[in-house]
Amino acid sequence: MNTDLRSAAKAENISLLDYILRENKKLAKETNINRTIFAACPNSIAVMKASLNSAKRCNAPIKFATTLNQVDLDGGYTGFTPRQFVNKIRQYAKSINLKTPVIIAIDHGGPWLKDRHRKEGLNYEQTMTEVKATFEAAIEAGYDLIHVDPTIDTTLPKGEIIAIETVAARTVELITHCETYRTRNDFPKIAYEVGTEEVHGGLVDLTVFTKFFELLKTGLQREGLTDVWPCFVVGKVGTDLHTTEFDPEVAKTIVGIAAEYGSVIKGHYSDNVTNPEAYPKSGMGGANVGPEFTEREYEGLMELEEIEKQLHNENKVAKLSNIKKSLWNAVIDSGRWRKWLSEGENSDDFYKNSFERQEWLIKTGCRYIWQNHEVVACRVELYENLENNGVKAEQILLAHIERAMDKYFYKFNLINLNDILQERTLEVV
Repeated sequence: MNTDLRSAAKAENISLLDYILRENKKLAKETNINRTIFAACPNSIAVMKASLNSAKRCNAPIKFATTLNQVDLDGGYTGFTPRQFVNKIRQYAKSINLKTPVIIAIDHGGPWLKDRHRKEGLNYEQTMTEVKATFEAAIEAGYDLIHVDPTIDTTLPKGEIIAIETVAARTVELITHCETYRTRNDFPKIAYEVGTEEVHGGLVDLTVFTKFFELLKTGLQREGLTDVWPCFVVGKVGTDLHTTEFDPEVAKTIVGIAAEYGSVIKGHYSDNVTNPEAYPKSGMGGANVGPEFTEREYEGLMELEEIEKQLHNENKVAKLSNIKKSLWNAVIDSGRWRKWLSEGENSDDFYKNSFERQEWLIKTGCRYIWQNHEVVACRVELYENLENNGVKAEQILLAHIERAMDKYFYKFNLINLNDILQERTLEVV
């Protein structure tokens, strides 16, 4: 990993991400080329490996955005605590001699944004206590950024949107907690991301969007945090769970507003977006992609299963792994597919929904069950069946994910950014 950039940021007492974004801004003025930082949601071991491989090939920074469902003190669905996740990423990066910056972040950290908190009916104090403990663990583990997102409030009546004053106050409370913990224990500077584009209370209205900035600024000043400000603000730029068309005009408008306050806009739900090249052109500072890579991983496994079946027909495989059957059973049994049902779809009987929807629910739901013991055993058997016949199973699988990631590195103008940043840093030193 690029230690020169991290050292340079530390010497200036700013976070690694603030350092990179500042240099990107200077580069854009000098070259008229904007760059958008690509963030992958690490929902599986394969996605972690593919992200690092792709970053090395493209010679560019890679950001990992981990939700509380994925990585947390209880292990999340990946099985990693924050400390274990950081160590695993460092281990993989070292194994491929990665020399590019690796940025590790919490994504959507806030009350009731972890499925277990809602399922167990935690009250406000309980969920905030757990969120704060996670933030402390992340800071201690060496995370570079925390996305503070208190836009969910399960105590409100259905349909009522949380007041922006409440969102701002809770954002200030959580950032203050992080800064108090960080400075008391002498941990390095970290970056912050705020806001959300979710329909349940996000910064979807321009008036609310601007008001949030003012409330946040006043709140942080009141807490004595005049040197703390979010580098990323999440904005609604056209994409969501059901749409893949990025809206450049809306993006340019909110990019301009955010710039007045010293932040850049980050897009979420950038999965399968049809016009990724418009992100840097619109001045977008970053973009998250997650479920798309679960879909590619699923498709990679289906390709491997087809090869396995051919070998079985040729009597070269004694026993099939049945990976597809295992995945479907695990997702259905987990019940996590219900989270993504649309209005009117059947939540009692999975198979009563259309086959197209069944397949989509399985593909997107796989991220929750990659560490299911039966699924893990089937994958091991699948890989063994293929590798005994000279087929490089993991390489084929990773290629599916890496191809999707390479697209974002290219379209976001990130190719060789590591060399450019390194050269500028050494010139200063």
